[in-house]
Amino acid sequence: MTLASIVFAVLFYAATAILLIGVGLRIARYARAPAPLKIPTTPAPTTRTGVVGRMLSEVVFFYSLFKSNKWIWILAWVFHLALLLVLLRHLRYFIEPVWGWVVLVQPFGVYAGFALLAGLVGLWIRRLFVERIRYISAPSDHLMLGLLVAITASGLAMKFLWHTDVTAVKVFFLGLLRFEVHPLPTDPLLLLHLLLVVALMVVFPFSKLLHAPGIFFSPTRNQADNPRERRHTSWVARVEPTGAAASSEAAGAAPNARSED
Repeated sequence: MTLASIVFAVLFYAATAILLIGVGLRIARYARAPAPLKIPTTPAPTTRTGVVGRMLSEVVFFYSLFKSNKWIWILAWVFHLALLLVLLRHLRYFIEPVWGWVVLVQPFGVYAGFALLAGLVGLWIRRLFVERIRYISAPSDHLMLGLLVAITASGLAMKFLWHTDVTAVKVFFLGLLRFEVHPLPTDPLLLLHLLLVVALMVVFPFSKLLHAPGIFFSPTRNQADNPRERRHTSWVARVEPTGAAASSEAAGAAPNARSED
């Protein structure tokens, strides 16, 4: 057992806990956030079934982005589709025996890595050279893109340039699922790749990347355009008034109290 194996086992357990707890708390915060106004982006569906269809079109096809900017839509869709294939390909490191459809994904996942890198570079160039996008870009935006590019590039380098013992890597991660620590190859590029993945897992709950679950809680997308048919009330309306609202109600009741005297 090497020191690197123990260190990375601890890092992955800690990063997984931060990722799950952080995302769970953020989703709970989204769910508790009040939506006092009826603000669906028009033209909007008027039924709940229509809202579900609209949400699917946004999540799967990025429909609003398609209408807004075709070039950005192409880059974003290529990036997300390639990311999905790459993640599905990596399932082989966490299951044994490997499912049949995961085996079929393997060759597509390899070349999806190049599409993933191209999409990321294109989105980064957009942030660097499109003036209005550069103006609203924060350092964290560049940090996230740089982190994703580094993870993708190091993964492709291990596949095509400096190979590592993928069997030992799989044994290591299968062991973590059983709370066992097995030896991890100490190739520098592999350790760098895994360290970058740990960093991404840690910062994900606190970054803009959390738009993935956040879109489902957006009132501009998850509300039906039916204000005439159904009155919209937020849970805030059912909470006992406090502060200024309570003082206002008390002031309104004061004249009645004096008239009774």
